[in-house]
Amino acid sequence: MPRIQCLSKHVADLIAAGEVVERPASVMKELLENAIDAGADAIVAELEKGGMTYLRITDNGCGIPPQELPTAFLRHATSKLRTADDLAAIGTLGFRGEALAAIAAVSRVDVFSRCRDAQSGATLHLEGGVAGEVTETGCPEGTTICVRDLFYNTPARLKFMKKDSSEGSAASAVVQHLALSHPHISFKLIRDGSEVLHTPGDGQLLSAVYAAMGRQFAMSLLPLRGTGGEVSVEGFVTKPLYGHGTRARQVFFVNGRFVRSQLLQAALEEAYRNRLLKGKFPGCVVHITLPAEQVDVNVHPAKTVVKFVSDKTVFDALYYTVKDALDREDAPAQPQRQESFYQTMSAQEFREKTAQEKKPLGSWPAAKPTLTGVVRDVAPDPQKPFTAPGISGGRKVTYQITPPAASSPVRQEPPARVQRMEAPAEPAAPVVQQHPVTREPAPRVAEKKEPAVPAEEVQQQLEQPRIPWRVVGEVLQTYIICEDEDQNVWLIDKHAAHERLRFDALKAGSQPVMSQQLLTPVPVSLGGEEYAAVLEHAATLAELGFVCEDFGGDTVVVREIPADIRLEDVTATVEELARKLVLGSLDPAGLRDELYHTMACKSAIKAGMKNHPAELAALAEKVQSGQIRYCPHGRPVAVRLSRYELEKMFKRA
Repeated sequence: MPRIQCLSKHVADLIAAGEVVERPASVMKELLENAIDAGADAIVAELEKGGMTYLRITDNGCGIPPQELPTAFLRHATSKLRTADDLAAIGTLGFRGEALAAIAAVSRVDVFSRCRDAQSGATLHLEGGVAGEVTETGCPEGTTICVRDLFYNTPARLKFMKKDSSEGSAASAVVQHLALSHPHISFKLIRDGSEVLHTPGDGQLLSAVYAAMGRQFAMSLLPLRGTGGEVSVEGFVTKPLYGHGTRARQVFFVNGRFVRSQLLQAALEEAYRNRLLKGKFPGCVVHITLPAEQVDVNVHPAKTVVKFVSDKTVFDALYYTVKDALDREDAPAQPQRQESFYQTMSAQEFREKTAQEKKPLGSWPAAKPTLTGVVRDVAPDPQKPFTAPGISGGRKVTYQITPPAASSPVRQEPPARVQRMEAPAEPAAPVVQQHPVTREPAPRVAEKKEPAVPAEEVQQQLEQPRIPWRVVGEVLQTYIICEDEDQNVWLIDKHAAHERLRFDALKAGSQPVMSQQLLTPVPVSLGGEEYAAVLEHAATLAELGFVCEDFGGDTVVVREIPADIRLEDVTATVEELARKLVLGSLDPAGLRDELYHTMACKSAIKAGMKNHPAELAALAEKVQSGQIRYCPHGRPVAVRLSRYELEKMFKRA
């Protein structure tokens, strides 16, 4: 039986580091939260190669005294908790006292710090969790922490790291979220020597949204403010017209902390019910504030998952606040027209005004109107040369419009150039029908005799196999109706059938993807992780017909698309492909199948489209032959109703 013993300090530190530090984005989050708790109002984050080789955070906060620098890197050392009662009312971001110790255990760390009003600062170097000597140095007020060679002593963790672009985008997303949660702090992000984010820190949430998420997203927002009990809701939501293909633009904060919550997502999307297109999701930047004792933030090591004491109170507060904002957006048009109509004019005034403006119908004015213009369809006088308008010498003619008399019916006389033609008298000639106006004889049509079909062709037609089913028609421009020889009625979902057909063809490679170059490239704005995933798998997307290039600012530009993808579906398709690249399986084959699902769905014929009967017959043939039974998502393609089931519905059986 194995003996029970305590782990060494180094192994215990590595285990603790694995719980806190998963990737460079985790290091970025912990260090930025410490800078915010230190009271900084300007923070600069720098990273190179995704943060694996170099990551530095500089703030102008309160700083760390030289004698406390070694203590700051010990496990469970913190300045934010004192007693057990403090756990029930946590108001800071970093409070567990594990971040600095975990980071130092798996990297090389240098820290420079100077307290306010101090003459000089102090520096400390740590490697693998082992601290050196504290030395005096010159540095600005605040704290600067440099992290190099992350996971240098744990090579098993390195194989789980993604490409530098993906790790860098994840770290950038952390800075973006913290900038949105603290608009009064100026955040600057420098990635591989280029500044990619800089918020003004003016305390205006919309300014932070504009800088962090782009102008297009900021211009589509509605302000949001409301309360429900002890819960207050404030922020912005997108107008219903500007839905997104994924939930990447839904950002929630609880007491200043970025969280991921299905409860908040459900409340937001419920408020948009019957307002958004199917398959679209609203975007938002929402701050929820409630008493600290009403929420537990110490549920997950990453602190992105929280638990509420009353889920219903939080749900209702967010739901009704968003719903009221959307109702106010829709409200002004109709009530304003009613108020301007009923308040400025009474019924009697309306009748008097309409009686004065009413004109008799069917009567012509006493004075005949004259129209002056250049004659275009009158033959020019040979004595007076006629020129076009605008040329000197153009002739103008004044003519009058005279209404027809009520008693004189309009009669069309045959044109003078038409002459009456009579057929020659012949004893056995048939009666020639004449045109009712011109009296011209209708042309004779010789009687055609059907050619005799050779007996061999008749025999071949009789020997052809009879199709055991037939297409009766289509209903709701969605379902194909078929009848088979066993007197069964089939309802076939044409979209599901064609989607399965396209998926099988893409997976088998029997139909190469034909791409077309766009005359005007389409920019697609994505979330940080989705943007990195698209660039990382650009070669795979190119094989599917999507040629995407980096456009900067979490935006890619699409230059080529598959020939069977509509232009209006480009943005939604790329967004869905990006989401599947982020959430897809690590298995390349499984990931490719997920991409094929999206391609097949977007390129298949849609419900409501008009299709040629030959297309419907071709789909019905695939279903009746048994080649297609389910769509790629597992839904049935066809439903069979027997004659007995139909007669039973009509009480005939």
